Amino acid sequence: MFQLFINKLKNNLQKPLPGVTAQFEMAHVKREKILANSNESEHYRPSAVLILLFPNEQQQTSVLLIERMTYNGHHSGQIAFPGGKAEPDDVDLEATALREFFEETGADITPLVIGQLTPVYIPVSKFMVQPFVSYVEQKPNFSVSACEVRDIIEWEINDLLNPQTIKETTIEPTPGYKLTTPYFDVHGKVLWGATAMMLNELKHVLITTHP
Repeated sequence: MFQLFINKLKNNLQKPLPGVTAQFEMAHVKREKILANSNESEHYRPSAVLILLFPNEQQQTSVLLIERMTYNGHHSGQIAFPGGKAEPDDVDLEATALREFFEETGADITPLVIGQLTPVYIPVSKFMVQPFVSYVEQKPNFSVSACEVRDIIEWEINDLLNPQTIKETTIEPTPGYKLTTPYFDVHGKVLWGATAMMLNELKHVLITTHP
């Protein structure tokens, strides 16, 4: 059943993607206005993330997320996909995504990449993020990077597809700057921003894939 799901997903990823229309459903208004009226994204730093799908212990298809450590930076403590900026030794952005995945999760299985989603620009860090969709046939063993990752999160696809997991909140990403944003409720944690935008595009692709 899992492999059939993956085969359908791979096929759907070759079709025209939902793109920014799906992504902006999970973007806060200020971000949308900034992107609509700025050429800033022309001067970006290339980066990539890996979206890993796998069957959990209950054989439910799940997506891998990480909770980043708290640090003095823009993405401190956020729920995200494994990933980061491209390095000179990376042959391409897929290599970037896989390298960062192994560095951050210590997984003992190599994922198979089956497609891409639409790139997302992150103004605060000037990253242009290319999401790669991948899978493994069984849950890996993880040994996380203690300096980068607080926790590994397994989120079932059924929860992603459940409309009730989308909520709204007010956050303060920097002192004195508050914004209202939609987010995914992931086991009681707030998943917002670029990761939520990528997840929402994946959700749109999955709606025609998941039984």
